[in-house]
Amino acid sequence: MSDRTIVLASSSPRRRELLERINIKVIVDPSEIPEEHRSTMQPALLAQELSARKARLVAPRHPNSVIIAADTFGVFRGIIMGKPESPTQAARMLALMSGDSHQVVTGFTIIDTAIGKTVTDSVITKVHFRPLTKKEIEAYVSTGEPLDKAGAYAIQGLGALLVDRIEGDYYNVIGLPLARLTEVLKEFGVHVLS
Repeated sequence: MSDRTIVLASSSPRRRELLERINIKVIVDPSEIPEEHRSTMQPALLAQELSARKARLVAPRHPNSVIIAADTFGVFRGIIMGKPESPTQAARMLALMSGDSHQVVTGFTIIDTAIGKTVTDSVITKVHFRPLTKKEIEAYVSTGEPLDKAGAYAIQGLGALLVDRIEGDYYNVIGLPLARLTEVLKEFGVHVLS
């Protein structure tokens, strides 16, 4: 591991927990940019652009540090599924995805503020939902879990009951593609397994 200060430019407790689970200690300094997912950009490029904006906003506050920023959202038939604004919208999103597959896209950006090096990448995971009844959707929405989650579900919580299977990185669906992220961190001198 590196002795460099690593800053997570996100208020997501899930991202912090994932990094701590692999022994990366972080300082949390959330970027306060609005999560605007309306765009004509390809989803992977949009996720990269949003993560880069977050990282660039936080970077000047942390000299000689490694900044990590990310942005995650779902994509169903070309429609970006961010965080629902209400229980009704959450139920509508889940009903749309019921019995079908969607993609979860996470863009991430790493900046070394000591040398100005930046790498931005994205990872896509395909998630297959089982068919859901209206009653199941209502019961899940009533738990409140979907309301601050991209795509209106948390695969690491009760939302796991909605998922038939996934293709790709499970941790990407939570909000941080750990395998790819740790590969890129090696370019910044941060080695998790050494």
